[in-house]
Amino acid sequence: MSAKILITGANGQLGCVLTETLQGRYGLENVIASDLREKENIRGIFEVIDATDYDRIQHVVTQYKITQIYHLAAILSAKGEANPLQTWDINTKTFLNVLEISRLNGIEKVFYPSSIAVFGDAALKNNTPNDAYLNPSTAYGISKVDGENWSQYYFLKYGLDVRSIRYPGVIGYQSLPGGGTTDYAVDIYHKAVLKEPFTCFLNEDTTLPMIYMDDVIRATVELMEAPSEKIKIRTSYNIAGVSFSPKEIASEISKVFPNFTIEYKPDFREDIAKRWSKSIDDSQAKADWGWKPNYNLEAITKAMISALNDYYKEAV
Repeated sequence: MSAKILITGANGQLGCVLTETLQGRYGLENVIASDLREKENIRGIFEVIDATDYDRIQHVVTQYKITQIYHLAAILSAKGEANPLQTWDINTKTFLNVLEISRLNGIEKVFYPSSIAVFGDAALKNNTPNDAYLNPSTAYGISKVDGENWSQYYFLKYGLDVRSIRYPGVIGYQSLPGGGTTDYAVDIYHKAVLKEPFTCFLNEDTTLPMIYMDDVIRATVELMEAPSEKIKIRTSYNIAGVSFSPKEIASEISKVFPNFTIEYKPDFREDIAKRWSKSIDDSQAKADWGWKPNYNLEAITKAMISALNDYYKEAV
């Protein structure tokens, strides 16, 4: 029987790309995208779902005979600090809805996206290991740690096959920044292609782990398609792409746009970023299911500028 996949939060930065990828692999009729609102000109099947509504998720799972769920609905780090209680409701309660529905309906696999935001000041900043002590200082990070522990709980207690990745900052051209602390590394490319100056909310030397969207999607699919015996970690796997600072990405952009200018005006997001890891040890993902990144900063810059040049030409 072919997999029947439900994606919550499908309109987000990751969700829109993952939806298209899974549609290509499993067929339009086997991927059900969902979010609070339906986008225009969407391909395939779309269902409006508020993930806080248990009964609505249950209805869609039953209607389409869902066998896998990718639960992407979440409030990100910067927006989460503006409303921590709502972040808890959206990031934690919705995941518990998905886990419980999956348990009761015999769902074969569940994907849960975690984040480097789970790491606090107790973790090593360089080459942060998978088993680092987790003491995050943001509402977003706290909710992600909670989700990791619930993932492991449902696996150990009920045998539910939950799989998870701790994403670094995700860089992609497919959608606009969505409220994350690492989103400056998306916005900066838009400004460069538009030949506009960029104001950065981080210090020039604040180094963070980043990853290109193509690597993110590939890692997610590879994890979910790996044999269950290969999955040794049931909280969440570290994955790494490349670490860099705003100064370094601006320097790379300047090789293409020599007149590009950047100004630094750190705000509350600098306080979030300086508590996070500078680089990530992803050796366990490499050993267990063969993870390997393909994009360095130079390759990311080339791909982003090329794609955004095309995007803005079409928009004229």
